[in-house]
This record gives sequence, C-alpha cells and structure tokens, in this order.
Amino acid sequence: MKKPIPRAQARENPDPSERIKPVPMVLLLAIAGLFTWAVVYIATADLSAKPSWGDQRTLADLAKPAGQKADGAALFTANCVACHQATGMGVPGVFPPLAGSEWVNGDPKVAVQILLHGINGKLTVKGGAYQGQMPNFGGKFSDEELAAVLSHVRKEWGNTGAPVEAALVKEQREKTKDRATPWNGDTELEKLKHG
Repeated sequence: MKKPIPRAQARENPDPSERIKPVPMVLLLAIAGLFTWAVVYIATADLSAKPSWGDQRTLADLAKPAGQKADGAALFTANCVACHQATGMGVPGVFPPLAGSEWVNGDPKVAVQILLHGINGKLTVKGGAYQGQMPNFGGKFSDEELAAVLSHVRKEWGNTGAPVEAALVKEQREKTKDRATPWNGDTELEKLKHG
C-alpha cells in the first residue's frame, strides 16, 4: 500500500534540476567565426607597412627639441590639478588656492622650497586655514621642470610673480639637500619667508 503524501509536501513544487542545456549553436558559430577571422587577420597582417600609413610621426617628432624648456602647464596638469584644480582655486579647507596666493606671488625661494620638500600641517592662504598634505616633488622633477611649473603657476589666474629660473631651484635644492621631512606648514614656512 502506497503511503499518502502529506498535504504540506503536496503543495511544494519539485526541486529544480539543471540538466544538460547546451550553448546555442548560433553562439558557438559566432565565436568560432570571430576566432577564425582574428587568426587570419593576424597571419596576413603586413608588419612592414609604410610608416606614412600611421600618424606620420617619427621618433624625432616625439623627442623634445634641443633647448626647449620643460612645459610647466603640462606638468601642472599631470601632477597638480587634482588638488589645486584647473582654476587654481583649490578645495576649501583641504587644498589651498594658488590664484592670488601670497605663497605663490611672494619670495620665489619659499615657493621652490615648498615644491622641493612638500608641506605637512596647517597652512594659511588668503586668510583661510588648510590642513591637506602636499607631497614633495624634489625627487620627481628636475630643476628645469620645477622652475617651469613655478613659472606657470606664478603667471596664471591673475598671479603676478616673476618667472623662476632653474638656477634658483638648483641653489635652493643644494641649500636644503639634507632635509628629509616636509615643511611644517605656517610654523616653518613663516620663518623661511622672513629668514
């Protein structure tokens, strides 16, 4: 005699099973076709094609011409714009503005030192306090590159500072070559400004 199925169990649907569901043949044919096309394309590609078929630039075109100075605007865009913004207005409370900054327009030696060693601690710019950290670029940029960035910043956004020469950067780098820590914001930079 067959046992009756309890009512609770009778209400349930059977457990699902995956069974064998093959990949659709159309999809397999499409994958095989793309693979075949890629192999044929690579096998028949002419690797000795004329350079004129490309963008027509040579290595000489890509090299920096002799005597050309570093591009301060490009260096600023690649390394500084994330914090100080393209407008030079910075981020309130965190990254100070460069536009109208007394540090940018002031003594270029102080600006060079800021780039060489960075800043850690409270910095007052245009009456506002900023607590962000600025990395040092002394190990990353050459004297010429640091001079180019500073010259760019000192003439942008209404700033009136004179261009900075690579010789000044070299002199300042040598002067503080033993320094291994960032400047401690207002505390040390004010002394540097007046010293």
